[in-house]
Amino acid sequence: MRSIFYNEFTGDNMALPETDILSSIVARVLRVEEVMLGDPKKGYFLRYRGELIGDSTEAYDQLSTALQSYDITPLFRLEDGRQTILLVQGTIHPKPGRVSVNIILFGLTFVSVLFAGAAYSYSGPEPNDTLGQVWTLVTHLWVGWPFAVSLLSILLAHEFGHYFVGRARGAAVSLPYFIPLPISILGTMGAFIQLKQLPKNRRALFDLAIAGPLAGLVVALPLLILGLALSPVGITQDTFFTKTAGADMCQNTASIGGTYTCPGDNLLEGNSLLYLGIKYLVKGELLPSPLHYDLPPLLYWIRYIFTGYPLPIGGRDVMLHPVAWAAWAGLLVTFLNLIPAGQLDGGHVLYAVFGKRVRYVFPVILVLTLLLGFFWSGWWLWAFIIFLFGRSHAEPLDQITQLDSKRKILAVLMLVIFLLVLTPVPYVTF
Repeated sequence: MRSIFYNEFTGDNMALPETDILSSIVARVLRVEEVMLGDPKKGYFLRYRGELIGDSTEAYDQLSTALQSYDITPLFRLEDGRQTILLVQGTIHPKPGRVSVNIILFGLTFVSVLFAGAAYSYSGPEPNDTLGQVWTLVTHLWVGWPFAVSLLSILLAHEFGHYFVGRARGAAVSLPYFIPLPISILGTMGAFIQLKQLPKNRRALFDLAIAGPLAGLVVALPLLILGLALSPVGITQDTFFTKTAGADMCQNTASIGGTYTCPGDNLLEGNSLLYLGIKYLVKGELLPSPLHYDLPPLLYWIRYIFTGYPLPIGGRDVMLHPVAWAAWAGLLVTFLNLIPAGQLDGGHVLYAVFGKRVRYVFPVILVLTLLLGFFWSGWWLWAFIIFLFGRSHAEPLDQITQLDSKRKILAVLMLVIFLLVLTPVPYVTF
């Protein structure tokens, strides 16, 4: 779901070579105009300013290879508009991970998601007590397989998109770590990979960032179309229960034999432009449709997407098949990952495009998230998380190399995808 970056330089405390030796090596890739001793407390011991000779990516590879035997890492920076090379003592030595941990976490997540799928799909008799209901679902776990396989396929595609692109770019990346979340509507908090090396440049960071969401969408969209084709269209209504002499679903004042409802018992999934459009493509109508429009249709749908209200009770809506429910969750995961902040995929894309100028975008993202909280309170928690961690970015070793034209076009495409999957109100309960 997100990428966690290892960004510590570790060295063997080997003696540094003479400055003249290092300067002669640096001079192979940089027309040196200024040399300055650095402060190890600031992270570097030598700073060179000048003009790179030839292509910046080739220059970085050449210098990095030449300094590797000295256990020195070069950093390419732009300082005051000037090309700068910083030399840092130490190199990153990735440690192999324990695959058993990945396997165990995936197994636990599979069971947790299977349970969530069973809770969504099971339609047989249920005991009144909580323990009995849980046991019923445990004994009917198999009914949750369409949801579990669909959702985990999307998450696996997303994470292995990151993984394979990272490996192709020569980066040391871990296998995905899945996070089980038992007794929840999805059964998981998603997954993450660990990049054990800082990205070499913005291009590498950009490629890693977009690979996950694109791979996830490639799996999610066909599953959504299939799931919606399997989903009937019915009337949206509140759930009614019959009062019995035994335990009830929730506290109520109904008399025996009467009916009652439980506040928050029903959940209505949120809508994005992409989700709304695919429902129209498959079902031939905009869903959920209200009993009547109290505004012109365009204004009604803008209001509904951004606020989730008014609730279309009594109107028509698609009754999601488990595969469609999982695919909708996949779109939501894609949207959340593309939020342009911190270590999320969207944050990596933003940094790859704008570099350190992202600090000017951060307040805008924070304010917009706070404003969305007035329509869905969960955004206030997200705003708090963004406030704490949203300014932390995986800064590439080479920050001089810019994105090429093809990647800039892809960056625009990612912005379009973000707007298409934007789900201002992920869900509403009633």
